[in-house]
Amino acid sequence: MNMTQILRPAITMVALFTLLLGLGYPLAMTGIAQAAFSWQANGSRIVVDGKLVGSDLIGQNFASDRYFWPRPSATADQPYNGGASSGTNLGPTSAKLKGMVETEIARLRASGLTDVPADAATFSGSGLDPHISPEFAAAQIARIAKVRNLSEADVAKVVEAATEGRAFGVFGEPRVNVLALNMGLDAIKAP
Repeated sequence: MNMTQILRPAITMVALFTLLLGLGYPLAMTGIAQAAFSWQANGSRIVVDGKLVGSDLIGQNFASDRYFWPRPSATADQPYNGGASSGTNLGPTSAKLKGMVETEIARLRASGLTDVPADAATFSGSGLDPHISPEFAAAQIARIAKVRNLSEADVAKVVEAATEGRAFGVFGEPRVNVLALNMGLDAIKAP
């Protein structure tokens, strides 16, 4: 047996599997994703009047008193930085984490929240969580109603409309998408 007889099948198999698994498979999966799950495959982007306003899957930093606030984000440099997704990586016994949570609780109490839900002062694992608990949303209703000159009942209706239940009625916890909430607020005309 000469070297050519040994190398030819090996080179052929490398070339074949490179084309099949390096090109064919990714293109097939992309095609299936685009055909079956186009909205999700394209980032779950929310477009209003032809303008991209955000994603259903990535939170945004709403800091104005006119809007519902998201949970704190621990991403580097700036909150909700999609290029630096991460949690704090601080353990439950960390003095630094305790200080960060206490600072957030103090900020929320200074804004008028008396009862601060856990997700209002803790960071999500990715730092990009677009949801808050219905309790955190409800705790913000009075502040937003006052700033926007709306009734608390009108703001509560927006919260109720944006609240998502458990997946299949069993998995996860009820949650509220902050972007959906704030878009609902902007749709209400003040009296």
